Amino acid sequence: MSVVDHNAIDLSPRISEAEVGDYIALLKPRVMSLVIFTALVGLMIAPVHVHPVLAFTSILCIAVGAGASGALNMAYEHDIDALMTRTANRPIPRGKITQGEAAAFGITLAFFSVMTLGILVNWVAGALLAFTIFFYAVVYTIWLKRWTAQNIVIGGAAGALPPVVAWAAATGSLSVEPLLLFLIIFFWTPPHFWALALFRSDDYARAGVPMLPVVAGPDATRLQILLYTIVLVAIALAPWPLGYFGAAYGVTSLVLGAGMLWLSINVYRHREGIEASRATRRLFAFSILYLFALFAVLLLEVVVRAIAPMVW
Repeated sequence: MSVVDHNAIDLSPRISEAEVGDYIALLKPRVMSLVIFTALVGLMIAPVHVHPVLAFTSILCIAVGAGASGALNMAYEHDIDALMTRTANRPIPRGKITQGEAAAFGITLAFFSVMTLGILVNWVAGALLAFTIFFYAVVYTIWLKRWTAQNIVIGGAAGALPPVVAWAAATGSLSVEPLLLFLIIFFWTPPHFWALALFRSDDYARAGVPMLPVVAGPDATRLQILLYTIVLVAIALAPWPLGYFGAAYGVTSLVLGAGMLWLSINVYRHREGIEASRATRRLFAFSILYLFALFAVLLLEVVVRAIAPMVW
């Protein structure tokens, strides 16, 4: 008896029904926008002058690499995407794009983004981008996502690497500053996505994805959210007294960190009913603002330092 591999890529020929919007959807544009922004901050805080053309090329390659990761992720996860309300409208479950088309699209984008970054900018950044794509598409998507409740924790490294890649594109090396940005995003990821998983747990359970609320239960997830938030707030605040980032960043981190901690405590306290749902949704929404504001202030500090000599 033959065994059917539901994850096997369908390469059978057919007339494509895909439109431009379907291929854009494969890139996960919301995720890509976060990648672009955090990468831009990593590039801008680097202590070197980067030619505008090289800066644009670097950010474009990182963005395309992120899109490649999204396309490869969707090509492999077509089966669970079809079972989840949040993802059922993606191009492959809707029959607009085949697995083969999505995989070919992702591989092509991955190859050209890595090669372009390596050849035109430097191979340290190119290698880091290749590792980022591999980690997300293979380590997270194929290995971790379906096999462990720690999928988001370990897999979060892929989402935390773009500012490191951008710093390497600017300097050709690594340093403490991009690693601090990496740690902030890395520890931000679990409370952000576990808050989502709490009010989408039925989706994950139906698809058989071992997210923490499905495997360990909502109460254990709430505790983990609180613990990770405490670590996140401490790590995000540390660069200020250590002298790596300025006072504007430090004050912003202190205020927003207090907000994250308060919302995480509310998630831990409210276990049932509409208050529990509201608490998790508020934390999820605020976590996006938290990360955006932290990185925006870093960008603002760079701009202020650049224009201050001209003003004074």
